[in-house]
Amino acid sequence: MTTAETSPQSLSFRFPTIGSDERLCIVIPVYNEQSIIGSVLQKWSQTLDELNVDYTIRPYNDGSKDSSLNIMRDMAKLLPHVDVRDKPNGGHGNTILTGYREAADDGFGWIFQVDSDDEMGPEKFSDLWDKRKDFDFLVGIRDGRIQALPRKIISFVSRCCVKAFYGRATIWDVNTPYRLMRTDAFHDIFKQIPLTTFAPNLILSGMVARRHLRFFETRVPQHDRTTGEVSIKKWKLFKAAARSFAQTISFALFRN
Repeated sequence: MTTAETSPQSLSFRFPTIGSDERLCIVIPVYNEQSIIGSVLQKWSQTLDELNVDYTIRPYNDGSKDSSLNIMRDMAKLLPHVDVRDKPNGGHGNTILTGYREAADDGFGWIFQVDSDDEMGPEKFSDLWDKRKDFDFLVGIRDGRIQALPRKIISFVSRCCVKAFYGRATIWDVNTPYRLMRTDAFHDIFKQIPLTTFAPNLILSGMVARRHLRFFETRVPQHDRTTGEVSIKKWKLFKAAARSFAQTISFALFRN
């Protein structure tokens, strides 16, 4: 295993920091997470309060069929920084990209995305937030992640795809759902990526390399899901991956 596979890396390109707005928007896509979403919102709110961050948490209900939306609305009554968004089901990619665009349009200086399954908690968020002034893109590499062989293959191909078509100086975990982004560095990219994109985070990771943005990565523990279930399984996983790779390559070839 190479050094890149075992050690988180940071890469800093020297150009002026853009923007000064310190407001943070947390984008959380939610689909059928009634068993855990209340706890997730509570834990993130508590952590950000302790860090004295000027933040808004936006959980996006992506057409859940369970009680997720009602639970989030109840939590919003208790947690003043939670701003619940409801939308028709469009999938993970559509949901996070909608969140990115709306946060950027609303003038937030920073956007952080994390998933709603509680596999990656807020305990290491300060490791990213404390270093934000020196970087444009800060991510948590999923540490302790247990993957079946098909998912390992897809992760490897994803990494190779991004490096081949966008540039080699990019992050290790290209699709990590634990990413802090300086809005000014990505605002126009959010607009360019089609809302039908299955995995926009791959493209965003690639654009970090293409634009020579300053990035930082560190390991963040990932725990196994304790509630619900993974939504993409078996052959659907490879079908989704093929779609994602095609869209990622197409964006690299025909945009920017």
